Amino acid sequence: MALIYGTANLAQSGPADPALVRALQLDLRALGYLAGGIDGQFGPHTTQAVRRLQFDLLNNTGQSTRTDGPAPVAITTYNQGGVAVNGAVDAPTAASMDALLSAAVVPRIPSAADPAAANKAALQSLAALAGTTAPLPFMLAIFRQESGCAHYEVPRAGETDGFVVLGLDINEGPDQITSRGYGIGQVTLFHHPPQPSEVAGIVSDPVANTTAALKLLRQKFDTEIISNNPNVRADDRYAEHPLLDLRLCKYQPGDPKYLNDCTACAAALLKLDITPDTPCYPGAKFNYSPATAYANPSYSGVPDRSAFPCDWPYAVRRYNGSGSNSYNYQAIVLRNLLTPPATG
Repeated sequence: MALIYGTANLAQSGPADPALVRALQLDLRALGYLAGGIDGQFGPHTTQAVRRLQFDLLNNTGQSTRTDGPAPVAITTYNQGGVAVNGAVDAPTAASMDALLSAAVVPRIPSAADPAAANKAALQSLAALAGTTAPLPFMLAIFRQESGCAHYEVPRAGETDGFVVLGLDINEGPDQITSRGYGIGQVTLFHHPPQPSEVAGIVSDPVANTTAALKLLRQKFDTEIISNNPNVRADDRYAEHPLLDLRLCKYQPGDPKYLNDCTACAAALLKLDITPDTPCYPGAKFNYSPATAYANPSYSGVPDRSAFPCDWPYAVRRYNGSGSNSYNYQAIVLRNLLTPPATG
């Protein structure tokens, strides 16, 4: 196929036709290198997306950075030679993109013609998952933080986007994407591109995506709250309830409130105001400190984690990880729990 921007030598440093830049951005989005901002402007985000594609053309052999298996193809296969990580769509980069986009075995990120309607339908479909595996209210509070409860991006004024919500994790330097989160639950894959079955499932299907997220939250609950391994267990839970067994729900299976009445439980609890000088848990040597994703870690009206009659608040934090930033994440999600989105 011939790319309409293939010979335009697009770069941030020079003038560019907005229509050509928009076409480039759409391709970068479909290939999983741009998270959003399809606006026809070749700015720093587009430059960085090109750099990440170039990095993969030189380095991505299809292997996973964790243990979720390989990608269906190696991105390096499509390097047509002469590619450098420079952020410009020069002749070698354009030729390599042409090869990638022409390959039927390279999957694309799906999009929706009407993303707002698709997101509404996705939320409506989640009601059937109430009371299964993990509490849906907690999961919806996570989704609000992860994706704004959207499976597809809804374009802002002047932009063109309807692709599945994409989160990019950069842990080894700005040019290397170490993992990607997809959709409403930001289900993470550590290989790229995704397998066709993953595209058909967790990437395209919001119910499959949500089911995978529920299973992950339940896994965190079962294995990372109480553990004999101090490097795995939840320190906040050990500090606050060191003698209690793992608590799934105060209601029994078969009760309509089982794993489903979490917002009412949260509303009845004492609310805390958290500031940057608040210890993350009793006896912690670190506080709710500012970070790149949490510039102002001050949270008012947070339901008291230690007063919940279950251990899901601790699992919520582990869903995000185990570092100090996960406490900011936990506070935001617990506060989100008080205002659930409509799923009916």
